[in-house]
Amino acid sequence: MIGQTVSHYKIMAKIGAGGMGEVYKAEDTRLGRIVALKFLPRERFQDPQVKARFLQEARAASSLDHGNICTIHECDETEDGRLFIAMAFYEGETLKARIGKSPLSVAKALDIALQVTAGLKKAHEKGIVHRDIKPANIFLTQEEQVKILDFGLAKLSGDITLTKTGITMGTVAYMSPEQARGEPVDQRTDIWSLGVMLYEMLSGELPFKGIHEQAVINAILNQEPKPLPLSKEKLPWPWEALLTRALKKDRDDRYPSISAVQSDLEKIEKMMSKQSSNKIGHTEEQRPSLAVIPFVNMSADSENEYFSDGLTEELINALTGLKDFRVVARTSAFAFKGKQTDIRDIGNQLGVQYVLEGSVRKSGNRVRITAQLITVEDGCHLWSEKYDRDLENVFAIQDEISAEIAHKLQSEFIRTVPKMSKKMRPDLGAYELYLKGRYYFNKFSPEWMLKAQETFREAIVRDPAFAPTHTGLADTYIILTNPIGVLDGREALPKARDAAEQALRLDPHLSEAYAALGSVATFLDWDSQKARTYFDKAVELNPDDVNTRLWYELALSLLDQDYDAALNHMNEALEIDPLNLIILLRTGYLYVYKYDYETAIEYFKKIISIEPEIVSGHHGLVDVYGLQGKYELVFAEGEKVRKLGNEGPAFLAVLALYYGRSGNHKEAEAIHSILLKRYETEPISPFWIGVIFMGLDQLDRMYEWFDRALEKRDSNLLYTFAPPFDSIREDSRFKTLRKKMGLKL
Repeated sequence: MIGQTVSHYKIMAKIGAGGMGEVYKAEDTRLGRIVALKFLPRERFQDPQVKARFLQEARAASSLDHGNICTIHECDETEDGRLFIAMAFYEGETLKARIGKSPLSVAKALDIALQVTAGLKKAHEKGIVHRDIKPANIFLTQEEQVKILDFGLAKLSGDITLTKTGITMGTVAYMSPEQARGEPVDQRTDIWSLGVMLYEMLSGELPFKGIHEQAVINAILNQEPKPLPLSKEKLPWPWEALLTRALKKDRDDRYPSISAVQSDLEKIEKMMSKQSSNKIGHTEEQRPSLAVIPFVNMSADSENEYFSDGLTEELINALTGLKDFRVVARTSAFAFKGKQTDIRDIGNQLGVQYVLEGSVRKSGNRVRITAQLITVEDGCHLWSEKYDRDLENVFAIQDEISAEIAHKLQSEFIRTVPKMSKKMRPDLGAYELYLKGRYYFNKFSPEWMLKAQETFREAIVRDPAFAPTHTGLADTYIILTNPIGVLDGREALPKARDAAEQALRLDPHLSEAYAALGSVATFLDWDSQKARTYFDKAVELNPDDVNTRLWYELALSLLDQDYDAALNHMNEALEIDPLNLIILLRTGYLYVYKYDYETAIEYFKKIISIEPEIVSGHHGLVDVYGLQGKYELVFAEGEKVRKLGNEGPAFLAVLALYYGRSGNHKEAEAIHSILLKRYETEPISPFWIGVIFMGLDQLDRMYEWFDRALEKRDSNLLYTFAPPFDSIREDSRFKTLRKKMGLKL
């Protein structure tokens, strides 16, 4: 065909050929530009209906205008009826050719993956699925820009199946299980194929192999790929988690959208960027990381469990001070308490290289502590020690363990071993009471929180100069006000402020005290600037404190609606505490506030997958399904919450809201009667009663209850910025309410 003119295209040279046709370089004589012409196999388009459908789909594909998708200029046919596509022509090579030359660096694989997901996202938003993502269909220009080729061609040609001619081993290797079974496909098929391609870019080999096509299909349907090498010099740990999810054989277990893949890739990019800016002598080395698993209580008295848990927390806090080191926060580490979990599984779930575990035996005034530092990769002990001391030496033991670990890891990772901080040594009895208080606090229920509060008070009487105890007391007042809600904030939050200020008088560098003051400024003062000042100081003093990040997120979202800044804090917190359900919950709600409901659903479902018996994930789904108007799903999730034994005021009010909006006023009014009766004897916020009336469209009564909440300085009113209130946002009374609160509309 070289030298011939087809339509207004003069054929210049043949570029390539494959199962989907031949490609030529040509000159567009009308517009004076170079294009690529793809002539499609004649035998596939004999049926007039197939040809008509192809032309319709081709027009849809040509509408994709994105920098990472090859531009389609037009689709036409030759005089003898052969179809061809005119596309943009680029100088460069395919990803298949690039991989064939040499392995890709992790950074280059990430760059290509991010560009591919950007292009796929645009197409999926238009309802177009590629169906044949593979290195041969990814073109890299001379400027290293990705161009996805043959977009939608598999569908345009009537689908690739195993019965079609021209199937190559390469194409089969990238097929999803549903394609291999001949089932209908959706965007999750592209996610699978992208996962296969990512695996190949990172490892240099395909995850599913065989000596013939059927063997490859069998591997896709029935085998799992080998784990990627997780060497610290090359591959950041989250890659494995990403690939595992992308290559789930059941599409319902896969990433639900390409946006979710893109989000995780961006997190990896952020991690690698941080590693690059904090290099410590090794190329592409990730920040060394450690999880301290709860030490086992070996004491005869089970009551001493508070002591082993407290020691674990103190070690986490001490090790967090190591420079260039990441220590997993308490919540994620304690997720493995009492479980016989393999060290490698712990490492993979938390993304750490080392695990510190041990045991505590306390008897009278004697304590025996054993500790072992284990390498996740091979399960070998890097260091172990046993301490048999008098109880008053427990502080020295903590420092010794921290220093030993620091020195052990110094040669490989840490530039300098910091001098372990010499915190003020409290009276031993006060210290034990402090540990008990934290133990009760972490149970996070009204009765245990009140018990923690009383225990902190006892500790303060015993030793009023120990600053952390005052902060613990402040935290109980805050939690009992919001979110637990058993104390009136007007009375409790000033006490929290007094306790935090006393802590700072004793220790001006106590980050937790600044965070407590930030929370008081948020929930009592409704003062954004004051809250930011306190939280910024807390983050400066201890950037790895996830609780500070959580409280700061609430200030940013509730007072300022600064969701991007809030998400930054949640992403930082998740790096330190990846299994923290509260962080996952708040991140999900931030996406609700941004009207990105699908991403919010992913976070809520992740909570359920980690802890199915916890109601928060189901409660989140109630909220987001309600906002989407999917009331059947709302009530199904609501029933799950009720079966789990949680019928708190907030949940009941939101459920009633959506019963009202669905038209089921009878059920909404029944819940209202229940809450109203409880309101007489329980410390229930009047705000939630008002929310029910919003669902019943009885706005006069809603404002009556909101005014009651305002009189009580009820911090639940801060949530009136959220999407459920969009329907009344233009109501003058609503604007007046927000103005009285001193907050923007």
